[in-house]
Amino acid sequence: PLPAALSDEQTNMVLAKVIQAFWTPENAIRIDEARGNTYNKGKMLQFVLPVATQIQQEVINAYGFSCDEVSVLKFACLVKSYEAQDPKIASLSSKLKALFLPPMTLPPHGPASGGGITAS
Repeated sequence: PLPAALSDEQTNMVLAKVIQAFWTPENAIRIDEARGNTYNKGKMLQFVLPVATQIQQEVINAYGFSCDEVSVLKFACLVKSYEAQDPKIASLSSKLKALFLPPMTLPPHGPASGGGITAS
């Protein structure tokens, strides 16, 4: 069960407010400082994700979500449930993820890339 029954319009609004919160001067500094502690993409999540979670908690708490990590996951599930129906929510969700997740690059696959398995 979701902690708050938000319509797609409300979810869109809250998602926009979460993104705005990342751009406030104090939160931008928090994210930049967390990124400064990283030297690779794996470590980036270790330092940046907790800060990103706190920023989201601060916003969604005002909309009926508890102020904990589980509420951020529940909000993410709510957003995900609307993404297929609402292109605005899908776009905002992508923008939010881009603020704190490193870009994902897929490794090459297949024999041409040297990624195939050779028989011995």
